[in-house]
Amino acid sequence: MATQANNEATVLGHPKGLFYLFFAELWERFSFYGMRALLTLYMVEEIFKSLSNRDFATAAVYASYGSLVYASTVIGGQVSDKILGMRSSIFLGGVLMSIGHFVLAVENDIAFFLALAFIIVGNGFFKPNISTFVGALYKDGDVRKDSGFTIFYMGINIGGWIAPLLCGGLAVTYGYHYGFALAGFGMMTGLLFFWSGIKKNVFGDKGLPPNNDVYEKPVLGIPQKTLIPILSVLSVPVIAYVLSSYDAIMGGESILGDETIVGLIFKLIGITIVIYLGNIMLQSTAEERKKLFMAVLITFFMTMFWGFHELSGSVITLFASRNVALDGLMTAAQTNSLNSMFIILLAIPISLLWEALSKKKLNPRTPYKFGLGLILAGASFYILALSKGSADENGMVPFAYLIIMYFVLSIGELFMSPVGLSKITSLSPKRIVAFMMGIWFLSSAYAFQIVGFIGKQLAVDSTDVNVGGLDTIDIYTDGFMLISQYALGAGLIVIIFSPLMKKLMGDVH
Repeated sequence: MATQANNEATVLGHPKGLFYLFFAELWERFSFYGMRALLTLYMVEEIFKSLSNRDFATAAVYASYGSLVYASTVIGGQVSDKILGMRSSIFLGGVLMSIGHFVLAVENDIAFFLALAFIIVGNGFFKPNISTFVGALYKDGDVRKDSGFTIFYMGINIGGWIAPLLCGGLAVTYGYHYGFALAGFGMMTGLLFFWSGIKKNVFGDKGLPPNNDVYEKPVLGIPQKTLIPILSVLSVPVIAYVLSSYDAIMGGESILGDETIVGLIFKLIGITIVIYLGNIMLQSTAEERKKLFMAVLITFFMTMFWGFHELSGSVITLFASRNVALDGLMTAAQTNSLNSMFIILLAIPISLLWEALSKKKLNPRTPYKFGLGLILAGASFYILALSKGSADENGMVPFAYLIIMYFVLSIGELFMSPVGLSKITSLSPKRIVAFMMGIWFLSSAYAFQIVGFIGKQLAVDSTDVNVGGLDTIDIYTDGFMLISQYALGAGLIVIIFSPLMKKLMGDVH
């Protein structure tokens, strides 16, 4: 029930606006994860079904799409900060993403790439701003902020849990396009919640344009508030072209060969970042240099972890489709819900574990948590690799292996993900905190380049829609074993050098 505290409408002790953002984000994540659960299977079984290298092409497009989805948040965040404000950015992003999901429901190859481009541009405006909006609801020092974000992030995982179940079920029963359409309705529902919050004025004066003069200022005779949506829509065919300009798709006509335009762009960005960071380190004090080095290391290890984790939407989904005996309990797309389900179940117990260890002064510092997280990621893929020993005569493995794998991987995620962002802000010199935050968000984009690389290595050359079983079991389990070795090796290196890392981090826990 809403009460009045300090002239602020609250629900369960939190600003009322939090719950409108909670449902907006829940349904936005519903649309995002519902679509993601279907994307790889749809490309393999429909878009590229006539290609013998369809797995290879799918891995390339999936990697480019994922990288651009996360990279777009850096641009969208800047536009919001300087011109649009959070409200307009969230609404624009939601509209563009809704269009993208509904265009995916159209059975046409050109429409497919346009749809992905709409979602990329829309996510750039929506994703960074809705999380920032949650923080804006609380004053500095408000002790409710952490629990407010906990409530908000629970919405993310609820959306990620139910979306693959519903969209995946609908896709199997009626066809992929119905699943994509349901994801679109999910995005529209989130947008309606957000619009309802604005109309009811639950956000007060939060999220408005930072400078109304700039917001209204004409450029080429068009106010910036109107020009940005126009430019956003005009960028869609350009991004669609970038996604589709790839040798495996264009029948050998691409001048880049096996390199994607997106991959080339991210290589150039990476080189630029390394050069800039090297210059910053040369200008820093010894103490700053130590902490900055640790910030870079944390970002690197987090990128590696997400690179393995995000295989859930690509290679692991194909493995579930081709080599896991799901026995009608779930479809391959629906297995994407397992990670979010375990996050919901495990988040509070693991949080309580850290609190209990803190009271006994045994709570491990960040390097140990990162090392353990990578080890758990390695263990999860080792479990999948071991599944080969239980395969039947048709190359199908028990569903239990996939369930246990996601259980272990989710624990690893909870060891790493919640602490990384706060440590970046603490370890980075004040003059480049914003730059390091940008790199942190770009790390998820680079993680998808890892996903693409692995997906290409484990690609199966076949035009048989029903390929699987004995044809693929060795390819996947051997690949999972190799991934496991890399993750375990990285985790052990972090653990071994954790005492040195503690010294480099200084007073940052």
